[in-house]
Amino acid sequence: MKPGFNLLPARFRSQGVAMIHDLLTVPIAWYLAFWLRYNLGEFPPDVDKAIVNSLLVILPVQAVAFSLFGLYRGMWRFASLPDIIRIIKAVGVGSLVSVAVLFLLIRAQGLPRSVPVIYTVLLVLLLSGSRLLYRWTKDRHIYLSGGERVLIVGAGMAGEMLTRDLLRNQREDYYPVAFVDDNSRRWGREIHGVPVVGSCDDIPAVTKRLEIDVIMIAIPSAKSQQVRRVVELCEMAGVPFRSVPHLQDLMSGNVRINELRDVSIEDLLGREPVSLDWEAICRATAGKSILVTGGGGSIGSELCRQLAKTEPARLVILDHSEFNLYSIQKELKRLYPALPLFYCLGDVTDRAYIEETFRQQRPDVVFHAAAYKHVPMLETQVRQAMLNNVVGTRCVAEAAHRTGSSVFVLVSTDKAVNPGNIMGASKRVSELICQNLNEHSDTHFITVRFGNVLGSAGSVIPLFREQIAAGGPVTVTDPSMERYFMTIPEACLLIMQTLVIGHGGEIFVLDMGAAVKIGYLAEQMIRLSGKIPGEDIQIEYIGLRPGEKLYEELFHEHEALQATQHKKVFLAQFRRVDWVWLNKVLDEIAEACTRMDSAVLKDRLRLLVPEYHVSSRSQELDGQNQAGQRSTEESESTTEQFREKNSIS
Repeated sequence: MKPGFNLLPARFRSQGVAMIHDLLTVPIAWYLAFWLRYNLGEFPPDVDKAIVNSLLVILPVQAVAFSLFGLYRGMWRFASLPDIIRIIKAVGVGSLVSVAVLFLLIRAQGLPRSVPVIYTVLLVLLLSGSRLLYRWTKDRHIYLSGGERVLIVGAGMAGEMLTRDLLRNQREDYYPVAFVDDNSRRWGREIHGVPVVGSCDDIPAVTKRLEIDVIMIAIPSAKSQQVRRVVELCEMAGVPFRSVPHLQDLMSGNVRINELRDVSIEDLLGREPVSLDWEAICRATAGKSILVTGGGGSIGSELCRQLAKTEPARLVILDHSEFNLYSIQKELKRLYPALPLFYCLGDVTDRAYIEETFRQQRPDVVFHAAAYKHVPMLETQVRQAMLNNVVGTRCVAEAAHRTGSSVFVLVSTDKAVNPGNIMGASKRVSELICQNLNEHSDTHFITVRFGNVLGSAGSVIPLFREQIAAGGPVTVTDPSMERYFMTIPEACLLIMQTLVIGHGGEIFVLDMGAAVKIGYLAEQMIRLSGKIPGEDIQIEYIGLRPGEKLYEELFHEHEALQATQHKKVFLAQFRRVDWVWLNKVLDEIAEACTRMDSAVLKDRLRLLVPEYHVSSRSQELDGQNQAGQRSTEESESTTEQFREKNSIS
């Protein structure tokens, strides 16, 4: 090749090679047309001369037709039906024009009438056949080079896209061998030459029979139950497996179908994508001042990320952790530089600071996500739990009431239902505060209650990951323990949805789906790390910790759960208490916090939350930590005297 030709861009070089190829096929097709016309025998005299002379017309006419009909817009690597149609049009028009010109110039002497027809068919076959052969060769280059043999789970659109990308992959890493799919109508069919050989149940057998090296799961919209089944079958097959990105990530354009990833525990416990009334949410938040307490925590920070998208007039983030506040502030400034962002380093129990913050910022909407939530730890930290979760909630709620906030959303927990620990009981009191304050305020107080969120700070999943990374053992409290799980983004999006459907005083309970056994969770996390439970990493059952229950509940039996306009949000009816009596008890709780009087705090906690029951393990620990304080009998006596003076209405 001439040096000057190498200086041309690759696109023009490839187009030039393609054009040269196409023009060379013209005389081949023309000559073969004559040869077929004369039954593959010798030509009559002067036919050879007629062939050459006619090519002087046909070649330039056909070249112009090729160019006009766009034969060089596409790439041979991706030749498809539209390219074949362009070839048919170009050859057909070129043949007609060539015959017309030859008739005008030489009256088409020596040109049998069947030759142009045969020529047209042959040229279409040569041009399209060479392109399709080139594509087929490229699509099979991985097989010839010995790439890893791949079984694709899912013969739908995602599987087709993945196969196409793997066949085009220039790194020659993978070669798709077969599909499996539960849709029986697809069995026996082929996608890009790759057969659908059976259902997902056949994964172990197909893997062994076809000597599969890696399994790729191409069902991005599958529910967690489907994913768990497929993962279990892949584990039985005994080869590595990967998954395509989530459907919402593919639709957003953030990732491509061939950006494979490890299957995560979120896939196994994950849930359907949340559909929201974004237009209504934006109307409720856009152009308004929004304050988020605990804005540096797991839930609070994700709330801030989602709220920033709705273009509020200002976003005020309050947190008592300097590092957490700095982290979310830095992130939001990078992602939303035009967002008016205010950050407040303070404690929700600091009444003077909270009152001043509300006077300055005048929030229209308040999300109260600040809370202590570590169950076993708070069993021995009664004063801190009550101070933060009860006194702090009252402080923030009353500040919202006094400054005229329109909506106050309390982020609560399923542990507030029939609580068996200090944390849950204190959150139940915070619910009582907001529900009953709603009756005496123009501010709409809304409570949102849900279970565990995947990956939140202090939750079981980060703990299991640390234990697995350290080589085990993975500690599980009890084989029967179950918990509800949802992702942090899903929880926050549904919290925002309650702004639209809430009118004040409601307890909204989020649909948590089916409960998951913690033992199963531990086993799956070990398997997803490439280890075998019980062999590579042990699972150790350590018994219930202080304050823990085997099963969590999402609503109380007297709360009369009802459906709402959103299928994942339910409404629980709250229980009213006497407002004067409630405030009197809350004042005594605040005084007891000041005096560090844990016995009185527990008294008042049982009074406000009569369904609160203390586990035997918590009682044992309580006895060890409360030595020297007043006896249980004195505490019970005080409770009875208080009940005689005050009653729940």
